[in-house]
Amino acid sequence: MLQIGTLFHLVLLTGLSAPHLATAGSLHWSQRPFEERLEHAKRLLRESPLIDGHNDVPMDIRSVVNNRLEDFPFDQNLTEIEPWASRTSCPTDLPRLRAGLLGGQFWSAYVPCSSQYKNAATQTLEQIDVIHRLVKKYPDDLQFVDKADDILAAHANGKIASMIGVEGGHSMDASLGILRTFYDAGVRYMTLTHMCNTPWGDNSEMEDTPEFEGLTPWGENVIKEMNRLGMFVDLAHVSAQTMRDALDASVAPVIFSHSNARTVHDVHRNVPDDVLRRMPENGGVVMVNFVPFYLTDDYSSASISHVVEHINYIRDLIGEDHVGIGSDFNGIPFTPIGLEDVSKFPYLFAELLLDEERWNDESLKKLAGLNLIRAFKKMEEVRDSLSGVTPVEEPIPRDDVIDHLDCVNEWPAPKPE
Repeated sequence: MLQIGTLFHLVLLTGLSAPHLATAGSLHWSQRPFEERLEHAKRLLRESPLIDGHNDVPMDIRSVVNNRLEDFPFDQNLTEIEPWASRTSCPTDLPRLRAGLLGGQFWSAYVPCSSQYKNAATQTLEQIDVIHRLVKKYPDDLQFVDKADDILAAHANGKIASMIGVEGGHSMDASLGILRTFYDAGVRYMTLTHMCNTPWGDNSEMEDTPEFEGLTPWGENVIKEMNRLGMFVDLAHVSAQTMRDALDASVAPVIFSHSNARTVHDVHRNVPDDVLRRMPENGGVVMVNFVPFYLTDDYSSASISHVVEHINYIRDLIGEDHVGIGSDFNGIPFTPIGLEDVSKFPYLFAELLLDEERWNDESLKKLAGLNLIRAFKKMEEVRDSLSGVTPVEEPIPRDDVIDHLDCVNEWPAPKPE
C-alpha cells in the first residue's frame, strides 16, 4: 500500500487527482471484493443522479388495470402481489427503484401502432395523464420534472425526477398541433417511430424495404418544430437512414433513449457506426438498453456483461460524453442475467468499476446521468435561441397520408371548395 507521502508525490508527478488515485491507484478494483465495489457504485449514484431513458410502467398500468391507480400499489413490492407477481415483465416498483438508487426516469407514454389514425392521440394523452397522476400520488418519492436543472434539484431533495417521453411518432397523428400539446403537457422527448412507419418516416423494421428512404420533407418539419419547442428527438426504433436524416435536420442534441451498438450485435434496432460517429458533433447521447434481443444472438443467455460490452464499444468509439443508460424495463418479456429488475442498477456500475482503463468516478457519473443533463441543457439553449421563430404551421401533404393508409376513409375529407 502506498504511504501518504508517496501518494501526494504521485499526484504532483502525474497531475492525477487524489480521488482518481483512490479508485484507480493504490488498490485496483479488480482486487477488491464485490461488496466493496457495489458500495462504491452506490455512493456514486447517491452523489450524482442515475437517469434511465426508458421505462414502460405506464403501459403496464394501462394493459393490466386500465389506468386505475387505486389498483396499482406502486409503493409495495409487486413481486409479492398478484397479478403483478405472475408477470415476467414487471421489474419496477418504488421499493426496488429506491434500492437501485434511481435518480431520474423518463416514463414512456406508449400506445400501439394499431391506434395510428384511430385514437392514438387520445390514448397517448391518457398515458401522459396517468404518469402525472402517478407522480402526484407518490410525492415522497417522485417529483415531476420538465427542465434540466430540476433533475439535479429533485435528486438533491431525495426524489426520483420523473419525466415523460412519447414512444412513437404515430402518437401525434401527423399533427404539429398535437405535438405542441404534448410539449405543453410536459413531454420532453418523442421517439420518431415505433415498430411501424409514420406517414413521414421509416422505422427500423422497414430498413430493408423502406417506404420513404428515411424522413420525408414534412418529417424534417417535425424535427424543426421539436427543436423550436425544446423536445428531444429520440432515434430509438427508427431506420438508419431516418437517423441520418434526423441528424442532418436537427440543430439540437438528439438521443437514442434505448438503443445499442449495431457492430456489437447486428440488428436494425441498434445504431450503426457511421451514426454513432456523428453524436459528438451533435452533442447527443446513446442510452444503452437491456433488451436481450438487442444485446446478443444467444438472447436467452444475455447478461450484464453484454450490456457492458455495448457500453464500452460506444464509449471507445465516440467518447465517454455520449453514452447513457436506457433500460426498457417493463417493456421487455425477460431481462439480462444480473439486471433482473430496477434494484440492480448499481450492479452494472460495480461491474464497470473493474475496467479501470475506461472508467473512473467522473466518467461513471457522466454515464449515469450527467451526459443526459448536459444534452438537455444544450437542447434548452437551442430552444431559447429559436424563441422568435414562428411555429411550423404547414400541414402534412394529404397525398403523403393517403399513400400510407390502407383505408383512405380514415383520413378526414377535404373541405369543399
